[in-house]
Amino acid sequence: MTSGSRRSSDATRTPPFETDELRRSIQAFFRGKIYEDPATGERRPVGAFRWGVYAFYDYDGEPIYVGQTKEKISGRVGRHLTNQRTDAVAMSVLDPFEVAEIEVWPLPSLELVNARHPDFKRACAVLDALEHRVFSRLRDESEFGAILNEKDPPSPTVDVVEPTSIRGLIVSDQVKELRSHPDTRLARRALIVSKLAQVISEREVKMGLRRVLVTQTKRLLWLAERRFQNLGGERLVETGPEDQEEMSLSE
Repeated sequence: MTSGSRRSSDATRTPPFETDELRRSIQAFFRGKIYEDPATGERRPVGAFRWGVYAFYDYDGEPIYVGQTKEKISGRVGRHLTNQRTDAVAMSVLDPFEVAEIEVWPLPSLELVNARHPDFKRACAVLDALEHRVFSRLRDESEFGAILNEKDPPSPTVDVVEPTSIRGLIVSDQVKELRSHPDTRLARRALIVSKLAQVISEREVKMGLRRVLVTQTKRLLWLAERRFQNLGGERLVETGPEDQEEMSLSE
């Protein structure tokens, strides 16, 4: 490579391949998935809704995080997954690398409600109740009986019925091929456990973050054991002196 071509590549404004592909896939999901309001029949891109609950799933289809927003669903999810401007990502609670699918539960009936609206408090109660319902169900369905949320949603004060949701992949085939290999996922998951443990060791943290560390460690062990067993497990472990190779090299 010539010095001129190196300078040219150093000046590129194009993001790395995986980052660019992820942004494209997220945009495609929020612009291409159409949600029909069950009350009015109006059809809109799911990313256009302001109020709603969302969930992230890993490459095994395991739920890993549940959140809510009243600003705009696409904007909130985008901040989680593309620019790390959320506490969950900054504290290594959520690793965007692990997210393969998202699911969204819009609340069309609340679209016109803002902070000055007389029904704002009730709307927030509905949103909290829906988050609690989705969180509780996905936690119970999880292999680990846990999700990586640092906090539990507040107890509901109103009754809600879980609305229709939209779920889909937000990684392209190329990114999925790069990220879904079990050894790559093991290395990444171990890194996140290490970073999370470091955060805990350097700060005065609440119990929720320690619970996340426990859950992440269980997820790491589960994936490592599954990988080990699928490759043959104990029956294929080699036998011989532990330092045999070192001895032969020194002779």
